[in-house]
Amino acid sequence: MFLKDLLKSVFAILAVSVMVVACSDNDKAVQVEQKPVETKQPNPFPFYKSIEIKPGYYFEVVSWGKGVDSIGGFLILMSDSVKNNYKSISVEREGVITDAWNMDLDNDGNPEIYIQTLVRKNVADVNVYEFGGDFNKISFPGISTMKGYKGDDKFFVKNGDLFRSIPIVQADSGKTTTLVKTIKYRLSGNSFSSSEVKPGE
Repeated sequence: MFLKDLLKSVFAILAVSVMVVACSDNDKAVQVEQKPVETKQPNPFPFYKSIEIKPGYYFEVVSWGKGVDSIGGFLILMSDSVKNNYKSISVEREGVITDAWNMDLDNDGNPEIYIQTLVRKNVADVNVYEFGGDFNKISFPGISTMKGYKGDDKFFVKNGDLFRSIPIVQADSGKTTTLVKTIKYRLSGNSFSSSEVKPGE
């Protein structure tokens, strides 16, 4: 009888122990599930693009600014992990950056970083920086004085060449027509030149 009572007591203690362990496991599970929710910080950069020249050799274009979107600055960051070389340039900007790309329009082996901006609602512009150990700004020709120019121009690259399509508004005998001119750009000696592409060329 004593042995039977003893076994009952042992089983009762074991049952209570199992319940306690199960409860504490449940508590742990609940605690694990109640992790604080991380809040996402707003992206401070309205524009970011990474441009790979070759493995380990990158240019990153980062735009920043608070308040008016069209006023701020941008950075060009160069990293060459193979040569352990890192450079950067900081530039003030007017306009919203819409794109950035790399070309070597003068075929001198130095990459040129083209940064396209929207300076007004429908007027595009380009900032060009060539990198040959340091950043060198190259002035890009404007078209705002072109007769009949009303904006809505577009840059595009075709077969390694840089072009710009420009709608030109013409008025004749009270009628208004829009013709699209295409300009091709060349780069030589850190200076751009341009020529109009005739239809069919």
